Amino acid sequence: MLALSSAAPAHADDNGFTPAQRKEIVAIVRDALKTDPSILSDAIAALRAGAEAQEQTRTRDALLANRAALTTPAPSDAILGAPRARTTVIEFYDPRCPYCRKVLADIDRLVHDDPDVRIVEKVVPVLGPASLLTAQAIAAAALQGGQDAYFRMQHAIMTDTTKPDATRIRLLAKQAGLDPDRLVSDMAGTAVAATLRANSELAEAIHLEGTPTFVFDARYVIPGAVDYDALKAAIEKTRRS
Repeated sequence: MLALSSAAPAHADDNGFTPAQRKEIVAIVRDALKTDPSILSDAIAALRAGAEAQEQTRTRDALLANRAALTTPAPSDAILGAPRARTTVIEFYDPRCPYCRKVLADIDRLVHDDPDVRIVEKVVPVLGPASLLTAQAIAAAALQGGQDAYFRMQHAIMTDTTKPDATRIRLLAKQAGLDPDRLVSDMAGTAVAATLRANSELAEAIHLEGTPTFVFDARYVIPGAVDYDALKAAIEKTRRS
């Protein structure tokens, strides 16, 4: 005969377990982890793999959604290499970023060695006021003298070791063969603001997390520090895919 207890019944939690059951489950899990610690490392690896797969999917979807903008240079973009090259590499860079500065020589070497690649430069000020000032100066140089002036000013700024201010920008502009007064005026204009806004919006759309970031034919991304060999390998990978 089943006896009825007069004690109050234990209430299950939201998962359907009573406090006693939950205590027993925790004890089982703890014992299992002590017996076989690899359970925890396997679980962490599975979580990491899932997160990486999710991030890859997010990046792929973002590249696909912005393919036109990533394969067709904007009028305000500066281009290194063959203008109609088979492979398009977008570089999002900040003039104050040390890794962006370091990769300058590798980019020049890459377009020299590979006649069928073009590097499309998109300046994005992400590191504060000094970055904004130098990005404005580079974009303004293009308004004054086209892409040649853009790269002269870019080189002057990104090889300079002095912290930039308005006076320093004027000096660098003069050294680059530009009119400092016009440059400063253009820096505050709507055209420069529109260029930087468009670059930043595209960077945000593809979930850019740092500079430099390279995008290869809107199909493949390398974020962060990179060298000549890695760039060359990424281009070959893009061409094979």
